[in-house]
Amino acid sequence: MEIKNFKKSGHFPSLMSAFLYFDVSFMIWVLCGALALYVTKDFGLTDAQKATMVAIPTLGGSIFRIPMGILADRIGSRKAGIIGMLLTILPLLWGWLGGTTFNQVLALGFLLGIAGASFAVSLSLASRWYPPQYQGLAMGIAGAGNSGTALATFFGPQLAASMGWHNVFGLAIIPLVLVLIAYIMMAKDSPNQPAPKGIIDYLSAFKHKDTWWFSIFYAITFGGFVGFSSYFSIFFYDVYGDKTIPDGLSKIQIGYLVTITVIAGSFFRPIGGYIADKIGGMRFMLVLYTVVCVCAFLVSTMPSSFMVMLLITSVMMACLGMGNGSIFQLVPQRFSKEIGVVTGIVGAAGGFGGFLLPNNILGPLKQATGTHVTGFIVVASIVLVVTLAFYAVSRSWRKEWAKAGNGVNY
Repeated sequence: MEIKNFKKSGHFPSLMSAFLYFDVSFMIWVLCGALALYVTKDFGLTDAQKATMVAIPTLGGSIFRIPMGILADRIGSRKAGIIGMLLTILPLLWGWLGGTTFNQVLALGFLLGIAGASFAVSLSLASRWYPPQYQGLAMGIAGAGNSGTALATFFGPQLAASMGWHNVFGLAIIPLVLVLIAYIMMAKDSPNQPAPKGIIDYLSAFKHKDTWWFSIFYAITFGGFVGFSSYFSIFFYDVYGDKTIPDGLSKIQIGYLVTITVIAGSFFRPIGGYIADKIGGMRFMLVLYTVVCVCAFLVSTMPSSFMVMLLITSVMMACLGMGNGSIFQLVPQRFSKEIGVVTGIVGAAGGFGGFLLPNNILGPLKQATGTHVTGFIVVASIVLVVTLAFYAVSRSWRKEWAKAGNGVNY
């Protein structure tokens, strides 16, 4: 009965359009990470250069999300999504027909960030159609489009092994065009779309301290999810690959492991939003941050069995995915009128976190120490600090937001 009420409360075709747009865009956004073992072999990169290559698309997504969020608020999410998908074709063509030097790969990877900016558009499209009591579930379903990462990590290595990594970029244009057609036919802007504002008015969202807090918290959850999604192929191959130990795993098998962790994070995102609707996003986030912190410390023990490592990383990714859904159960309650630009800002922070994780922590520390242990200890310590900060901030939020009296769990 509740699911039926949920479907009636909004516009389901638009919700599915938001999911499909996010899904195919996320698949494209992480292609550099999914193909990392094949691209790095061609260029003979150091540990730090490998980390930079898989992190650059995340940086691009972080930068493009704010203007895409503003565009969604000004012209509507439907038009903004169409523009975003058309622009995404360009770096795919470059990767297919060019990408012959490392610098070119970095440049096209940065432009793949246009696909990552789909976050600001798809979530605002979904959010405006649904009332407060269903925000967690609606945003979770739309946000579950990060499952596109699983498509990239599962099929990418297999296709690269059989036809070369350049052709994988060209092949990705096909599903993008199919989703673009479906999006044009199904997506519809909500009648609750606010009237366009001036650019300065949108940027005033930066003045709110809550914008910055949400950005920090999302930099951990989403930044962790996308950062690990991009880096795990390098990490697992370094530790359990056939070049490291006898009877080690092949590149394709490594892709399967990464896919499992990604599926865990993607599948549990809408579940996280649903649970947040029921018990409150703030309460749930404290639990999730704590589990992520513990898992990061456990990864640093470097268990000899890849199955044990797979279990730990999958639990960690599942909690990060649920955290993404939980945070965006809270954001629309605080910024209902500026959801597009705030989603862009918070999403940009998440993308920036995903850039810093491999590029400034895991990759450089691996190169400096020769092991991944130090990097994961640092990650766990950062999460611990943010968990304590979230506890302090959420206490004041709960008191302030309770005055709204809309019956929503926080």
